[in-house]
Amino acid sequence: MPEGQAGQAAGNDPKREERRRIRRRRRLRLKVALLGRSRGGQTSKIHFAADRKCRPLGLVLTAGQAADGPQFIPVLAKVRVRGPVGRPRTRPGAVAGDKAYSSRGNRTYLRKRQIKAVIPEKKDQAANRKKKGSRGGRPVGHDADLYKERNTVERLINKLKAWRGIATRYDKTPESYLAGLHLRASMIWIKDLTQTA
Repeated sequence: MPEGQAGQAAGNDPKREERRRIRRRRRLRLKVALLGRSRGGQTSKIHFAADRKCRPLGLVLTAGQAADGPQFIPVLAKVRVRGPVGRPRTRPGAVAGDKAYSSRGNRTYLRKRQIKAVIPEKKDQAANRKKKGSRGGRPVGHDADLYKERNTVERLINKLKAWRGIATRYDKTPESYLAGLHLRASMIWIKDLTQTA
């Protein structure tokens, strides 16, 4: 059988086509469920913004392999803090984050909104800036005391994971998982507000 015909015969194999169709459906189902592949299996990732009292302000759910940096702006867009009167506050005074959020786009976004960035610069970014000389711009400064408080997000995640369903994600659909996250977040807010009252 000539080489071209052998390739066509393999392409017409119904079992092979069925396996491809099943793999495609499985990939689509995982994408819709916001589940991603990692070494540990299928995972999803929660991106949070929290205030200094470990209360959630905004959250975004993504697939497990999604990077942290691109989710910075969508998480900040979800922040809404209602005051006693007027519109909800959407612009915090400062944002503390780790080096994963140290990108030019994130810093530009914060500068445009007049928010103080408390994010250290990555070593490679500092080296590239120094390599450019005077064209590289000024070094990034950040408040070290304010940076020490960025662990509030980690403490918030520990509070959320007190619920086993959130820690292990038993829910199949992202909507039900997000509903559980919002329910637990509201419980954290209610508990904090009743203790301060």
